[in-house]
Amino acid sequence: MSDARIRVSHLVYAWPDGTPVLDGLSFALGPVRTGLVAANGAGKSTLLKLLAGELQPLAGHAIVDGVIGYLPQDLPLAGEMTVAAALGIEARLHALDAVMAGDASPEHFERIDGDWDLRERSTATLSRLGLGDVSLERRLATFSGGEVMSLGLAAQLLRRPDVLLLDEPTNNLDHAARWRLYAVLQEWQGGLLVASHDRELLERMDQIAELTPSGLRLYGGGFTFYREAVETERQAIEQQARNLRSELKREKRDMQQARERASRRAGNAARNLADAGLPRILAGKRKNTAQASAARADATHAARLEQVRSRLLDAKQLLVDAVALDLALPATRVPADRVLFVAEGLRVKRNGRALFGKDGVSLTIHGPQRIALRGANGAGKSTLLRVIAAEAMLHEGTVRHGAGRIAYLSQRLDWLDPAQTVAENFAVAAPDMPAQERTNLLARLQFQGERMHLPAQALSGGERLRAVLACVLHATPAPQLLLLDEPTNNLDLATVALLEQALRAYEGALVVVSHDPAFLSRIRITRWLDLVDGQLLEDIQPHD
Repeated sequence: MSDARIRVSHLVYAWPDGTPVLDGLSFALGPVRTGLVAANGAGKSTLLKLLAGELQPLAGHAIVDGVIGYLPQDLPLAGEMTVAAALGIEARLHALDAVMAGDASPEHFERIDGDWDLRERSTATLSRLGLGDVSLERRLATFSGGEVMSLGLAAQLLRRPDVLLLDEPTNNLDHAARWRLYAVLQEWQGGLLVASHDRELLERMDQIAELTPSGLRLYGGGFTFYREAVETERQAIEQQARNLRSELKREKRDMQQARERASRRAGNAARNLADAGLPRILAGKRKNTAQASAARADATHAARLEQVRSRLLDAKQLLVDAVALDLALPATRVPADRVLFVAEGLRVKRNGRALFGKDGVSLTIHGPQRIALRGANGAGKSTLLRVIAAEAMLHEGTVRHGAGRIAYLSQRLDWLDPAQTVAENFAVAAPDMPAQERTNLLARLQFQGERMHLPAQALSGGERLRAVLACVLHATPAPQLLLLDEPTNNLDLATVALLEQALRAYEGALVVVSHDPAFLSRIRITRWLDLVDGQLLEDIQPHD
């Protein structure tokens, strides 16, 4: 096993506008598989970039011992690039070919650097990731997003790294590709730090690292252990908060009673002094002494009260409690006999290639079916959704849409006008809703005060999702068919839970493309469709 280590000491980083991202972060990781989790915007991707050397910290150190393999979320790969170039081996392959052809130039040997089995290793690595039949001369423009991500991982594995840094590696991967990735990482013997919201992947980690504003906390074990540990901590802190609230009430009551006693004593003392006929200067001195004593007692109670308040505030800040999404959905119920969409012999051309086989695809959607659409990367799932949404042109076949409104959420969540604020986008979507009702609903969606006046382009992934859900589900008229394309990509775990809650409350029909089995299970899918070799096949149950 590699001796690679990740060491971070007092790391500080902020955005160009001065907004802090990481503030004095310190931790150390050994050669184990570590899953990195955090809320969107907490700095997971930034931390990986700092470790990979793509960003420089404002202060502190981020040190990785050994060779680093870094896979970002968005790969900077051009469509005209070949597979060999994407793998970073094109020049060495040319050198190998030149030497095999008899060219013994020193520069070729220097470039090869003893890696004589590079071609064989490349083929083996691609095979492990389901790309064994791919030509090294093939252009990337012909690959799906998931296949490009697999190529990116293959490129890093070929570097023989000591430490792998992966940022959401299962995004856009189909079911089979995800399981191949799981197998590769299960066998990995070096250091691994993977930022992910994929619960299946996180379950296979040796430990979970949670990044919070207060630092990085490590939990031994996979995702289930982490969730149980966090829940235990939350319950303990909630109990502490309840105890502190009770203590706060007691302190307030004691302080009030002490003030009332002091007031009564002062009144009695004043009457007694008057009856005693003491000189005015002596009477005033006794009165001042009594007032000073009462003030000291009051200050003591106030200090104890402030101490309890401070402890209660600390307890509240420690709570990692997902705020329930309060989304009062409109009347989206659809009768079971209502036909929302019909397609017969549907065929579409994409990049000059015909999808859906020679006989095309036929599909009928009734309300309120909840359909999971699955298939390999590049099979045409997103294209079929766009056809249902009337956003893609037909090549052959017929399509008929029902009378109900269809709402389509693409992978990019690009439903919002980026230049408009959350409130302005919502007003456009639901013009018939009274302004105060819109404000109240946005507040329940955690867009309170100035947050609802943020431009859409400034929102985090979770905020964007909440804003899109508000606009789509409350639009006029309410949608009867909802289309979702990989809706959990780039969402943190808390936001995925909010999305699941919203979709469970939705009473219309939906079609969702997702490779997340846990998500599909939680939104109560009733119909499973697999797009295989251009055919749409009905499945009676979810994949294992």
